[in-house]
Amino acid sequence: MFRLIWIASIHIRYFMRRWMPTNLVLDRVRTRNGLKWGVPAMLVAIPYLYLASLLAIIVRDGGPGWLNIFMLVAFWSALKMLWIGPISLILLARVRIHEHAERRAVRRQAKEEQTQVFASAPVMAGGAS
Repeated sequence: MFRLIWIASIHIRYFMRRWMPTNLVLDRVRTRNGLKWGVPAMLVAIPYLYLASLLAIIVRDGGPGWLNIFMLVAFWSALKMLWIGPISLILLARVRIHEHAERRAVRRQAKEEQTQVFASAPVMAGGAS
């Protein structure tokens, strides 16, 4: 029985990871070019919260109880969308700091190479060079 539940959960996770719209949006936002879209992606949480509230009202007013599963999925998707905004800002700041450090290291290395070229030039006697 445990094995059957385990296999079912694997297939459900694969389906959700591959085809759910929020997971597709999150995958796009987590790329370097997509980090700037994290805060606007938070707006996608609004329809999911509305759907979750509608499903909760339907269940409360006597609807089938299995709609609670879809309500939880909608609520979980809304939470994922709400969290991607602040997380994407933190990741974007971290990436930009890293890129700035790389550019600074390249400039520093180029400057050191220039000073080594000038330092290794022959110096003529008498100050005429």
